[in-house]
Amino acid sequence: MKKGKRVGDILCNVYLIILAVFAVFPLLWLLVSSFKSSSEMLNNPTKILPIQWTLENFKTVLITLNFTINIRNSVIIAAATTLIAIVISSLAAYGVVRFFPKLGDVMTKVLVTTYMFPSIMLVIPYAMVMSKLGLTNTRIGLVLVYLSFSVPYAVWMLVGFFKTVPIGIEEAARIDGANKLQVFVRVVLPLVAPGIVSTAIYVFINAWNEYLYSMILMSSSDKTTISVAVKTLEGADILNWGSLMAACAIVVVPSIIFFCFIQSKLAGGLSDGAVK
Repeated sequence: MKKGKRVGDILCNVYLIILAVFAVFPLLWLLVSSFKSSSEMLNNPTKILPIQWTLENFKTVLITLNFTINIRNSVIIAAATTLIAIVISSLAAYGVVRFFPKLGDVMTKVLVTTYMFPSIMLVIPYAMVMSKLGLTNTRIGLVLVYLSFSVPYAVWMLVGFFKTVPIGIEEAARIDGANKLQVFVRVVLPLVAPGIVSTAIYVFINAWNEYLYSMILMSSSDKTTISVAVKTLEGADILNWGSLMAACAIVVVPSIIFFCFIQSKLAGGLSDGAVK
């Protein structure tokens, strides 16, 4: 029995390793190809490791094409969207769970219905509203558009996490002299930290990778996001594959770094914040 179980464990591990290799290979190939010269990519595109490692593609993208401005725009817009969405959705979800439980169930279902409509259907209404408000070609306008998509789903996600917080912990904190704001900040938020982190990852990655509204609402090249800037490389007369790979790597790597930086929070227990 033990031998059969050991063989089964080995087969499962081998199977998972194979799946992991298939999942990670496109990303690794993209990163490695970004260090190849353009001539090497054209002459031998299937070779995995470059003959000579070079940073010329990154220099072209960051210095010659001046993608640093677009990266800065994406960082500002994605970070602002994530921060504002988390603050608003946390307060809204807590209020729904604690103060309007019956109405809150209906509200969260209504919020989720906003995702029934494809984003492309709302392009014209959003463009008209932003134009009348004078927010076209501005970071504020793009952040507001992203918030309109991120906040409803974030509220729906966080409602489930706030429901897991026992009311007794909050009552105990109130007896100890904490006011409602202190209970929310010092007791409730640590308990739902894994949910907040998961929601932050979702909002940040969506805002970082979004292309459609950034392309339509931003008319100046110095205000567009990195995803739109990368798309412009495909419209060149002669496609520089090395620069395109480097630009794609710049788009992908920040999302991975952001996830790795806060993934430890995902493993935290929901009751860790209740320990005095």
